[in-house]
Parts: sequence; C-alpha cells; structure tokens
Amino acid sequence: MSAAFVTGTSTGIGQVIALALARAGYDLAMTDLDTDALAETLRHPDLKGRKVVPVRLDLRSQESIAAAFDSAAEKLGAIDLLVNNAGRALIKPAVDIDFAEWNDVLDTNLRGTFFLSQRFGRHCMEQKRAGAIVTIASTHGLTGIAGRSVYGIAKAGLIHMTKMLAIEWAEHKIRANAIAPATVLTPSREDILSDPAARQKMLARIPSGRFVTPEEVAAAVVYLASDVAASVTGHTLALDGGLTAY
Repeated sequence: MSAAFVTGTSTGIGQVIALALARAGYDLAMTDLDTDALAETLRHPDLKGRKVVPVRLDLRSQESIAAAFDSAAEKLGAIDLLVNNAGRALIKPAVDIDFAEWNDVLDTNLRGTFFLSQRFGRHCMEQKRAGAIVTIASTHGLTGIAGRSVYGIAKAGLIHMTKMLAIEWAEHKIRANAIAPATVLTPSREDILSDPAARQKMLARIPSGRFVTPEEVAAAVVYLASDVAASVTGHTLALDGGLTAY
C-alpha cells in the first residue's frame, strides 16, 4: 500500500490531484493552512476505503513543515510520494512589488517547497525506500509574461530544483519531476475569465485553443508517480497546449 503527502488540497488542482491519487490506491496526507477548509474534500466518495489524514501546513514556517510531515508519517507510516502543489500567486507590475510581497511568494512557492522536499528525501533515505516527488510548476517558469515576475521566478526555481534533486537523489532511488501547466480551468479561474475579452486574450497564446483541465494535471501526477515512469526523473512535463513550443 502506498501513501502520498499532497499540499494545498482544499480546492482546485490540489483537490483533484488528491482524489485521483485516492482512486489510484494511495492513502493520503492532505494539507492546507486551515484543516477546516478540507471538510468538503474529506467527505468525497472517492476517499472511501482510503486512510486520509488532514494536516495543517504553513510552507512559510520550517517548524510547521517539520510538524506536518512528521505527523503524517506517524499516522500513515512510510510516505512514498510527495506532491508539491500549494503556492501563492501575485499579479503585479515588477516595479511595484515590495519586499514583503516578494518574500511571501518566494517563501511559500520556493523556499517552503524545497524544505518540504528535503524532509521527504530524508524520510525516504532513513527508511531505505524509493520515493517520488512531483512538483506543480508553471509555464510562467519556462517563458516570460508581463505582470507575473515574482511568481514566474519562483516557478523557474522549482523547475531547476527538480533537476538538482533528481541528480543528487538518484542513488537513493528517489525520483523528482515537475509539471508545468498553462492556465488551468479551475472554478476560481472561471471567475477571472468570465470577461470574454480576457478569456480570448489568454486563449490566443495557446496553439490548441483550449485551457488545461485539473483532471489532466492530476493524470500527469499519477503517471509520474507510477512505476510506468520509473525511468523519468529530472523532467518537467509541460501541459500547455503548445504554448511553450514557440
């Protein structure tokens, strides 16, 4: 039996990833800043028969990272998969960003994700078990776009982190991969894209002419975590409808 630690699972992509992993046979540690926000997800029928542990996690705090992971490992036993999904967005001109905003995005999206990955790596090494990390990056970490500089810089850092960990931890049979989606059509994005002009402007950048679905991201996570992808490590899978092919 396998267990996964998935961050940011109360809504959106993280929620869909967690449910897909449950259907694939994983027990789950599901995290959020406020575990009360997980209540609806925890009632989902796809979790029936699976052991599920709700865990409070603040990626800006090293103490929270340690407490959350150790709590999950104590309740689930060995953890085989880490899915780094949680993150913060920031849409703002580069000239207007201040230190606090920079720190908030980088501390959550990059620093916290690195130290959680470190915790998972130590866990696998101590248990002498193979493991897999799948990190949700973004096409903003692969290509430039106006108004999202700090977010893109953080996501680019995650993509390079993936390469570094894949090489360093290969001898321990720990694989590290990332997924870089273009705009994912979550309920919150639907609200943002309710303006037809804004929607068309974003679609015009994507050769396929369609947005990514959360289910497509979740399917990629399940694949990269599986034995079928045993030879895939250090790779960033772009789910972007051809956006980064330009």
